[in-house]
Order: sequence, then C-alpha cells, then structure tokens
Amino acid sequence: MQRARVLLPALALAACGATSEPAPHALPTALSPSATDSPPPNILWIVAEDHGPHHGSYGDAYAVTPNLDRFAAEGARFTRAFAVTPVCAPARSGIITGMYPTSIGSHHMRSTAVPPPHVKGFTERLRAAGYFTTNNAKTDYNFSPWLPTETRRAVREAPLGLWDQNGEHAHWRNRAPGQPFFSVFNLGTSHEGQVRMPDDRFAERAGGLAPAARHDPDAAPLPPYYPDTPEVRRNIARYYDLVSVMDVQAGEILAALDADGLADDTVVFFYGDHGWGLPRGKRWVYDSGLRVPLLIRWPGRIEPGAVREDLISFIDFAPTLLSLAGVTVPEHMQGRVFLGDGRAPEPEHLFFTRDRMDETYDRIRAVRDRRYKYIRNFAPELPYAQRIAYMDLMPTMQVWRRLAAADELMGPQRHFMAGTKPAEELYDTGTDPHEVVDLAGEPAHAERLAEMRAALDEWIMTTGDLGEIPEAQLVKRFRPDGVYQTAELPEAEPPGGMFHYPPTVELTCPTEGATIEYTTEPGEAPRWNLYTGPFRMLDWELRFRCGRLGYFDSETVQYDFHIDYNWW
Repeated sequence: MQRARVLLPALALAACGATSEPAPHALPTALSPSATDSPPPNILWIVAEDHGPHHGSYGDAYAVTPNLDRFAAEGARFTRAFAVTPVCAPARSGIITGMYPTSIGSHHMRSTAVPPPHVKGFTERLRAAGYFTTNNAKTDYNFSPWLPTETRRAVREAPLGLWDQNGEHAHWRNRAPGQPFFSVFNLGTSHEGQVRMPDDRFAERAGGLAPAARHDPDAAPLPPYYPDTPEVRRNIARYYDLVSVMDVQAGEILAALDADGLADDTVVFFYGDHGWGLPRGKRWVYDSGLRVPLLIRWPGRIEPGAVREDLISFIDFAPTLLSLAGVTVPEHMQGRVFLGDGRAPEPEHLFFTRDRMDETYDRIRAVRDRRYKYIRNFAPELPYAQRIAYMDLMPTMQVWRRLAAADELMGPQRHFMAGTKPAEELYDTGTDPHEVVDLAGEPAHAERLAEMRAALDEWIMTTGDLGEIPEAQLVKRFRPDGVYQTAELPEAEPPGGMFHYPPTVELTCPTEGATIEYTTEPGEAPRWNLYTGPFRMLDWELRFRCGRLGYFDSETVQYDFHIDYNWW
C-alpha cells in the first residue's frame, strides 16, 4: 500500500551534523564539473565582520596582523574592493545573489524580502554542479522569516538549498572523498558589539594576545572627524585588538587547510563584510563604511605579492565564483567576473546604497570611480547622525553627541553632527581619504559632478531601484495577504508503494521558484541532497521538502518505497 506522511519542519531542519556520502541514486547533472577538462578548484572564504582594510599589508602601521600579512604576500591584495551597502544583512544579500539589494528588495536592514522566483543563492548552483558547500556559521541574508524559539528570541535559519552544511560544525572535512568544496568561515570577532563589550568580557576575548599585539590608545590613529577623547581612542584601540585576535583565528583556518594538504588546490578569499563598526563607518557610504580588505590566494594562477587596483564590488563575487567552478553565470546577475579565464573588463563606476538602518529611515545613493565619489542624499532634511539605538550604545557615539550638545566640536567633527546634510556631496578620495572636504559646490568640479550625477541616474533606472517605494508598500507587494508565505507541499511521482523494479522518481513543488531537497537516510539528522532531476529509488524511505527565498519551508513529506525482490 502507498503511504504518505507529513513530518514536522523541525525534523527536516536538523541536518547540519550529517555526514556526506555521495548519493548513489542521484543522476548526474548537466553542470557536473566531472565533465570538464580539469578538476574544479576548491574555494574557501574567510569573512571578518565589521572589518575595514586595517592590516599591515595595507600600510596600516598600527595594525598587528602577521598571519594575514603573510597570506597577502602569497597572493593578491585588492586595493579597491567595496561592499554594495555598509551594513551586514543587505550586503550579504548582494553577495549570495549577485544582485544589488535595491533590485530585489533586500536593501533595508533586518527585512524579510521576497526576491523574484528566478533569483537564487549562487551556492545552490555550486551544489548542482557537484560542490560540497558549507557555511560556518552566520548567514543573515535578509530573506528568511523570523522563527520564534522557546526563549521567545527570534532566529533566522539559512534558506533551504544553499548549503550542504550550515552551522558551527560545518567544515570542508565533512565532504565525500575527492569532492570539490566551497566553504565559508565567518569570524565575528571584530563586530561592532564586541568593541563595546564589558571590560571583563573583552579581557576574556582578547586575553590571549601577546603584549606586542596589544594597542596603546594614546597611539591610535584618529580620523579627523572624531573628537579626540579617551573614549574614542579606547574604542579604536579595542577594535584593533580584536582585529589581531581575528588574525590569529584566520591563521588557524589557513593552517588547517595546509595540514589537510589542500592549499595548492584551493582558491582562498579573505574579506570583510563591510567597513569598520565605529560611527560614520558602518551604516554610511563613506569609504570607512564600504571599503574592505580583499586578499586572494590562487596557487599557480595569481602571482605572489600581486596588487590589483581595479574596482571590485560584492556583486562581483557570485559570478566570479561560478566562473571559477565552471558553472554558467545566469544572465540576471549584475556583477562581473574578476578572476580567471572569464575575467571581464573593469567597470567605470561602482554604486552603493544605504536605506533603513534598524529603526531609522534614510535613503542615500553613491557612485565612485577609482578616485572620486559622488553621494546623493534623498532626505537632506535629516541629520547624518540620526538616533539608532544599537549604534548609540557605542561610547564613541555617546561622547560625540555629548560634545555636540555642548557646542565643543571643531572642524570636520561638527559636520557629522549637523542638523541637516547637503543634497549632494563629492569627494576626491585620492587626496581626501577620510572624505571631509566636500567638492560638490566647487566650479572646478562641476563637469565631474554632472557626469557622476548622470551615471547614478542611469543606474537607478536600469537596475530598478526599489528604494523610492515606501517599505510598507514594498512589504504588501512581497506578502499580499499580510503573512509570511509558506512553500506548498512538494509532490513525488510515483508517490511510493511496492514495485517490481527500482522506479525513477520525479519531485515537483507547486511554488514558483522553489528549491527541493530530499533524503533517503533514516534518523533526525540526515544528509539532504539538492534535487536536480529524476533519480532511481531502491527499498528506501524518501523524505523531501521545498523552499524559496523569503518563504517558510514546506513541511516534510515522506513516502515509502519497497522493491519486490521475490518477483525477480
């Protein structure tokens, strides 16, 4: 008798600790790298949170980063790499999709966007091509609905289909023998919240640093827009201490790769998810919030010690990774391939966005070439330093506001605390790296201002910038019924039963753009396979589920398949 059961989603989500034996019943896919002339490379990303290019290799004499400096000498250092937006979740949504957050509705911080059905995470395409994909451990792509927990604290799960393993134990070591991998390790050590943690917790976090790796607040490099106070210097010194801790962690990951004998076969990226987490960095479209370190080692293909000065954007990462893996880059991706045989020409401009940050609304757009940056403030009546509760926990922000209220700020320190901001800004980042000398009103730069203004206008139009739509209307567009959508139950043909021979099973999901995963392993923590086409079933229990970016996953459906071997 055929038997179908619907299982609770909680059971289906417990897959992170699974082992990784290859599925013998899975049919090869058209994108399988085994059909290529040479084996695809392994790819490793090491990602630091709230982290600007504050390394010795970038010329920062205050930084103590021996592991990353050594790594930079083994590969290429990119001097003009930028996040598309200066905060984590929208920036990560651009990385995982290869699209501008403003094109797919993920531009507001902490939103639950529903991108078009054809938009998927690029790692799903890597999985379809045979890669083992792991993420350890932050996702934060700005798509997944909130899931309440027993502690009443909401959490977000990784969207279905992106990762073979996601969590604290996700690692390339869990793959099948000989399987290429794409592994991501997220290091939250330098995050904004770590800089201002209580003294005892900070001492615990940074307690292992050698004396030579600790940073004297009196020697901290002070940007000209900050007031020179003990609080500001202490925050900067703490940030650099945490960068040194992160450098040790990155070195441990690189050492593990070496120990496994994989360094020569792996393309390794190190980058920050946006600029540093101090005020006027994170959340703002100045280089302090957008410019990131990008170091890439590719033995035999990148000359050690190389320096690349071309413009690189986060939306370039997805097409570049797919190209390196030999996977076709979908046409809807908006970035370019910047490594390998498929390398495309450097663009003339990069574009940047800033929208709602937590509880505070603003809309800012920016465009830059190699030297100049143009900023457009769509709400000039609002101050730069609007109140943001999380940001205002930083001692630097608190003392800055206090001095502004007492009218004790001078020069560039006053600018950020002004009650309004200009409609347009223009900076020469070559001579003014801190972007404190606004050239927008200078007649000598009128032609450049007009050219960059026109470039931004064209980009807004051609990329379908959704920022002009009020968020409430955008949410109604995403969720017309006012609730989070759930992917519909997937279906199998045939739907289980008794067979004289192993049947070929086809899985479908009525939800447009849905991804399907399935498993034939028993237990509560099976390995889930990405469904790419029909497969043969033996005497197994089949469980399968589907999901889509921005949706809750479907419940898990189960069918039992039995083969009548006596019939043979």
